Amino acid sequence: MSIKTAVIGTGYLGKFHAQKYAALDNSKLVAVVDTDVATANKIAHDNNCRAVTDYHELIGEVDAVSIASPTQSHYQIARDFLQRGTHVLVEKPITVTVAEADELIALAKQNQCVLQVGHLERFNPAIVALDKVLKEPVFIESHRLAPFKLRATDVNVILDLMIHDIDILLNLVRADIVDIAAKGARVLSGSTDIANARLTFSNGCVANVTASRVSLKSERKMRIFQNDAYITVDFQNRILSHHYKGEGESEPGIPRIESCEEVFAEADALRSEIAAFLDAIRHKQEPLVSGEDGRRALQTALLISDILG
Repeated sequence: MSIKTAVIGTGYLGKFHAQKYAALDNSKLVAVVDTDVATANKIAHDNNCRAVTDYHELIGEVDAVSIASPTQSHYQIARDFLQRGTHVLVEKPITVTVAEADELIALAKQNQCVLQVGHLERFNPAIVALDKVLKEPVFIESHRLAPFKLRATDVNVILDLMIHDIDILLNLVRADIVDIAAKGARVLSGSTDIANARLTFSNGCVANVTASRVSLKSERKMRIFQNDAYITVDFQNRILSHHYKGEGESEPGIPRIESCEEVFAEADALRSEIAAFLDAIRHKQEPLVSGEDGRRALQTALLISDILG
């Protein structure tokens, strides 16, 4: 049985959401929504669905929506659909404020709706495979660097890029943050474009997180240190490297280091994310990236933003 779906916002990300919903067997893409009539018509034509300029027309008509509109509109749109029992996949960050996120989470529970947040890196095959080697991280370092683009400058680099790594860190460490130190700078936009944050967790783990949208190269890497092991996740190239202390010595007094590396085939993380959303709806399950996950990532990102001012 197909789930009737729609996409709200047909900008850079929204058009890809529409393509995935149109291609998946268990989805019937009913409409795409954008206040830009020409854009809505083009995406609708490309995906054989209806073009709508006011999302209210679809409330009660569809079973599930993706919200890929600007962050400032996430709360109102998601609230309107959740109140009517429509399942929601909302792009990150979930909302502008933690209070708004709390209300959406409560509405989803009240109306038995799936509320999933679009933290796409959770579906990267290198991160999925990390569970096999991850034990108890003691230090984590991440770098997420990108050239400057006008897209997503409605929020700072913490809410734009760093929030991906914040979500992953919170999911890996699974402990409360007890201290945050941060530095950042405005380079090309009116908000912070490059930032570094040092997060200390209640279990003693420390994470050093850097995000930049004014770099000359693209890099998305995370390095994880745990007792007797060092792990590298290359998100961009889908590589998981594991270096660990083996048996015996390589030279007198020097432990033998064993290494293994997995390189994963190119994967469609967005398709996997949307497929997981539809599966959660069908099986009435908690999504992999829940509203609570989105809230925790947002809360941490806002704390870092407040420090930077």
